[in-house]
Formats: sequence, C-alpha cells, structure tokens
Amino acid sequence: MLQTKRSYSGMVTAPHHLAAQAGLAVLSEGGNAVEAMIASAATIAVVYPHMNGLGGDSFWLVGRAGSAPVGIQACGRSAKAASRAWYREHGCSTIPSRGPLAALTAAGTVDGWQKAYELSRDRHGGRMPLSRLLEPAIGYAADGVAVTQTLHDNSTKKRAELQDVPGFAEVYLPQGGPLAVGTRLQQPRVADTLRQLARAGLSDFYRGDLARSMATDLERLGSPLRLSDLEQHQASLVTPLSVDVAGHKVFNMPPPTQGLASLLILALYARRMAKEADGVDHLHRLVESTKASFRIRNRYVTDPDYMARAAAGFLTDESIAALEKTVAIDHAARWPDPPTQGDTVWLAATDRNGLGVSFIQSIYWEFGSGVILPQSGVTWQNRGTSFGLAETDINRLEPGRLPFHTIQPAMAELSDGRLLSYGTMGGEGQPQTQAAIFTRYALHGQDLQSTVTAPRWLLGRTWGEENNNLKVESRFDPAVVDALRALGHDIQVVGAFEEFMGHAGAIVWHPDGLLEGASDPRSDGVVAAR
Repeated sequence: MLQTKRSYSGMVTAPHHLAAQAGLAVLSEGGNAVEAMIASAATIAVVYPHMNGLGGDSFWLVGRAGSAPVGIQACGRSAKAASRAWYREHGCSTIPSRGPLAALTAAGTVDGWQKAYELSRDRHGGRMPLSRLLEPAIGYAADGVAVTQTLHDNSTKKRAELQDVPGFAEVYLPQGGPLAVGTRLQQPRVADTLRQLARAGLSDFYRGDLARSMATDLERLGSPLRLSDLEQHQASLVTPLSVDVAGHKVFNMPPPTQGLASLLILALYARRMAKEADGVDHLHRLVESTKASFRIRNRYVTDPDYMARAAAGFLTDESIAALEKTVAIDHAARWPDPPTQGDTVWLAATDRNGLGVSFIQSIYWEFGSGVILPQSGVTWQNRGTSFGLAETDINRLEPGRLPFHTIQPAMAELSDGRLLSYGTMGGEGQPQTQAAIFTRYALHGQDLQSTVTAPRWLLGRTWGEENNNLKVESRFDPAVVDALRALGHDIQVVGAFEEFMGHAGAIVWHPDGLLEGASDPRSDGVVAAR
C-alpha cells in the first residue's frame, strides 16, 4: 500500500515518474517550485504524449501560505477563420472531434511556460536557464522512453478513429499496430523542436521559425489556424476564484474553466457536511452538490467576455444559500445534463521555502485532434470541439473566442496555515475528485495518501467513458452502494482502480516546513522528494 511521502527540502508529484524526477532534480540544484514545474511540464509532454503535449493548453496556480495565489491562463483562442459559417461550408453540422478540422484553437501551453518563467524570475528569485529546464524533455524525446500501459491501451482503443489522421500512424502505429508496453518510443522531431525552443526562446513557438513551420503544416493539412493566430496568442496572469469552505480558503481558476463548479461543490457540501467520509451521506451530498454546481456551469460558464454573469457573483453567501435550496437531501435528483469529455495531466511542486504550484496541462481528448505536424512533431489539441455550431449554444463558435475548459488546478490555504495543492485529470471527474480529496483530507481528517488511493466515484461521462450514470469503484462498502441505490442513484459498479477516475495527487506544505505528498496508484506517477 502506498504511504504518504514526507520531507522538508522540496517535493514534486506527477502522473509519470520521470516528470516528477525531472522537477526534483531542479529543486536539488537550487531551483524554485516554478522552475521545477517547467521542467516537469516539458518532460511529461514527452513521456505521456497521449495525455498532453506542446500543442495543448495549461493553467497554473502559483502561491504560498499567507497570500492569494496568482493564476496563469495559458489557453488558445479559436482561429480567426474558424466561424460557424466556415464549418458549414465544409459540410459540418458539428465540429469534428478528430483530424485537421478539430485543430482549430491556438496551443497555449508553451507561452504558459514562458509566463511562469518570467514570474519565477520577477517575483521568486528564479535563476535557472531555460536550456536546463528543457534538458530532461529533450533527452527523453531523443533517446526514447518506455511505452506505458496507458499509452498502449489508449492507442489500441482509439486506433480506428485516429489511424487515418495525418501523422498519427507514423508515431503510434509504426509497425501497423500499437506499440507494445516497454517498447522504446523515440520522438526525434519533438526533440529538435524543444532544442529550438531552448536556443531561440519559448516565443519562437508563436513568433519565430517554429511558428512559421507549424502554421505552414496546419494550413496544408486543412486546419483553419494561421500564423497570425499563433502570433497573437499570449498567456495571461489572472486572479483566481476563491471561496470559504468551513474556514478554509479554496482557490481555483476562473472561466473559461469549470473551476467555478469545483468551488461550488465544496461550498454547498460544507453547509451540510456528513459526519464521516466515504459513507452514504458523504457520497450522496457531494453527488447532489455536483449536480447543482454543474447546472450553473452548463448554463453560464464560457469565455468570460461572453458570460451573462460574472463568475465571482455565484460565490457570494447569498448565491450559495439560494443554490443550496436546489440540492436534493433525501433522494437523488434526475440526471444527466449535457456532458463533456477530456483527458489531462495534473502536477504539483513545492519548494523548501513554501512556494507551491498546482499545474494542469492538456490536449483535451486522448491524443487531441490526432494531428501530428510533419516538421515539428507537435500533436495538436482538439479543445475547440467544445464549441457548438448552433446559434443558441452557450459555447457557440466565434472567431477568436476562448473555448470552455474542463481543466483547472486547485489550491487551498487551510485554517491552520497549511497550503494544499491538489488536482487530477478526468474531464467532468475533475471537480468530483477534487471534492473527494479536499473533503477527505481537510474536512474529515484522513491521511493524505489515503484521500487519493481511496475508492472514487464519477457522475456523468469522462475520459474514455460514454454513459452518464453514477460510477463507483468496487472497493466501496456494498452497504453504501445499496443505500445510494435506495436513494434513487443509477449506480454502475466498476473496477477497483479505474483509470477514468483520474490520475490525482496532492502536496501539503506545513508551517513548520514539513511537506507531505500523494500520488495516484491509477497512474505511472510518484512523489519525488528530497
């Protein structure tokens, strides 16, 4: 059984062990948590390529106990040519989920690394050269990494829909079938791309030779993205949303992410807390709080420039009290509402000085659009498939619009001064797993690793799953499952450690300098500490 890892000198957790170790090496050389996260982010883009990559988006929370964290929004807008009329002219009634027409938003994550690098230097004494931070990723891309079970499984499951997408088969089906577990995956074009970024700077991805190469490939393949869309992209510093939960200050990202839903779930649950974790009351109240929060999300959350109400207005005491009246107490409310999908990686780092980072990076669905650019080797995301083509869709496609994002890192300053950085992959499961971790640890006093290892639940559809019922892992007490059914929940009992429940993790900094970390047994990750 995994145990909570503890140390005093620095810690990184990631869903792949090589990414965690890359970040820890930076901490060991005197780098700060932000620098460590850049190294981990670049590395995991190489070693977990079905989950994230250079062609995706990311979000950051950077902070320390005693002050509000800073958010970095590194998500790309839709192409200026990508209108609803443009897709209709191409014979589409909906935006395709795969292929060049699915590659319609700029990739924001690399500029997020740049913004974090500047933040590190300007506010946190960062001195590490960019070339050092990208070094592990370059090495793994050039020399190769062992194919994981999850990469093999996903390339097998998604083969039929991806094998004809430009570039996919060359990388992931080189002998006519998926790479076997343990096979060496080498990505020489990605190594060259990372070397170019180390030499020319991260801005080359948007306004340099690399940008021109990628824009040429995207246009030739049929994507609506153009060089000007890359040139105009910029990551930005944003103020996180926050809410008080039983005396603890919880932070998450503002729209276009679903961070609002994550905060609402916890705020609602805190008003009617169960006596203990993992009993029927705990699960039922969180599930019903999720339904109420998702209805707010589905109705309102989009690009903030298009929102009818500001997100912070939903987090006032008055708004939460009104929403609480819609939460079912003694029965399961009807479900579903419209679902979403997604896949992601979440990572965290905390240095010996208490600076913490909660970070998430994604190409949306597994392998994103599936398009792998021939010159750079970059896999482009399909985040733009979250747009709708109907005039009445809250997330209707407009040129230059931010897409709705499922991904959102979480952070909390607890009432006793501890700083909790936590999160997960998993589409609609992200707010629910965040709620499981936070309530188990902060509200019900469970050991940190236990909060991640313990059985989880998922309402709705997520990464790799199609149905919308309430899925619970088989390790839950059967009496709890029976009681949930008696309340009217449509229960599906699934495996003991299901990957679609997410790859979660957490790091806690204590005021005396103690660090505690947890990683997910459902992933290939570790807690790396010194």
